Amino acid sequence: MHNSEAVTLAGGTLDRAAHLRGDAMALQNMQSDPAARAFMMWRGRPLVDMSGAPALVWLHLGADIVKTSGKAAIFIGLQNGAPRFAYDLSSWVPDDLDQDAAQQFLDKTPYQHPQMPAGQEFIELRAVMASLSHADAGDAALVKGIFEWHRYHRYCANCGAPSIVSQAGWQRECPACKRQHFPRTDPVVIMLVLHGNDVLLGRAPNWPEGMYSLLAGYMEPGEGIEEAVRREVFEECGVPIGKVRYLSSQPWPFPASLMIGCRATALARDLTLDPVEIADAKWVSREAVAHAMSGADESLMPSRKGSIARFLLDAWLADDLEG
Repeated sequence: MHNSEAVTLAGGTLDRAAHLRGDAMALQNMQSDPAARAFMMWRGRPLVDMSGAPALVWLHLGADIVKTSGKAAIFIGLQNGAPRFAYDLSSWVPDDLDQDAAQQFLDKTPYQHPQMPAGQEFIELRAVMASLSHADAGDAALVKGIFEWHRYHRYCANCGAPSIVSQAGWQRECPACKRQHFPRTDPVVIMLVLHGNDVLLGRAPNWPEGMYSLLAGYMEPGEGIEEAVRREVFEECGVPIGKVRYLSSQPWPFPASLMIGCRATALARDLTLDPVEIADAKWVSREAVAHAMSGADESLMPSRKGSIARFLLDAWLADDLEG
């Protein structure tokens, strides 16, 4: 596949500089560096300047909003040699917080912090990722991913005691049993299942009506990528799979996945759906997918722009799977 690394969220420009994470003196000096900048995240939403072309907002470490974070910074690396830190502002409660919207499949509500100028808003990454530059989307994925890990791993998985942050945010340690914990990524296979001129699309029970995408599922222990592809497709739709080939990948920090995109050749077309996992699935022709991508078919909502599912479907429509 040509441009297999052009997937949204996979293009961060930060030098992660892992060798500096445990250097207390270097970290202290970097926080005093006038070239240092801060990236703000609120409840998983990055701070984005929406006044023009969407772009991440990088602030001076002395900015008031940075000081009100109340939490230790995470060192996320160097950008052109300049230090970059990330701060969590989740304790802030907006006056206009819409709790019902926050529970929706995709909350597109922008939230304006009173200390930020008009147009600079906290917004759901999935809602804006396709509009950000490739570099900005990748940098935002890094920050969201590390904060999501901290959110779900506040307690030691070994003994249950509260853990503490170390290594500038890239490790948690348990004071009770001394176990060290590191960020984890869950591998997920996502399949472009093809049979002749058709692709297999499905929809999960909690998705918006009409939304269809490629089949996907978590890999299990002791399982290779090809095995996972064949198992997931058969479990969800009853379709046997022959040849499997890797195409591309995408970090997906919602909360902590790595999407492994594959092409899979179906050996049959009959569908037997797992009603727990799949609300509906169907074979869709290349022409019908292209029609839906143009917005002409209201009954088939295509995969979201910026997702690897959309990337793979676009490549298939463009005959760009070989490379």
